Amino acid sequence: MAKAKTKKAQRERRHLRIRRRVAGTAETPRLVVFRSLMGIFAQVIDDVAGKTLVAGGTDSKEIREGGKKKKSEAAKAAGKLIAERAMAAGVKKVAFDRGGYRFHGRVKALAEAARKAGLKF
Repeated sequence: MAKAKTKKAQRERRHLRIRRRVAGTAETPRLVVFRSLMGIFAQVIDDVAGKTLVAGGTDSKEIREGGKKKKSEAAKAAGKLIAERAMAAGVKKVAFDRGGYRFHGRVKALAEAARKAGLKF
């Protein structure tokens, strides 16, 4: 297999490696993170049923109303929001899928905020 050339292609290959091990079920859905230059987004997915149970990110109305935030602060707010929405949907335990990104910075802030809000990883 040819070596990935772009950063995006490298991240996608890392994500596929992670996805071989991490799968969401009805009992423990997968919390997947997508990070862009402008924001960070998360979804809680049941891979068996092929459905997104909960979604949210820094573009959510609740976070935008809070005023301008640094990216890491916005990621913390997104983690708290996704955890609250997941708990409301009856999800208490998830499998974390970092999406090929390093567990560092905004991804880490989102994960720690979700844990603090009550989600079990």
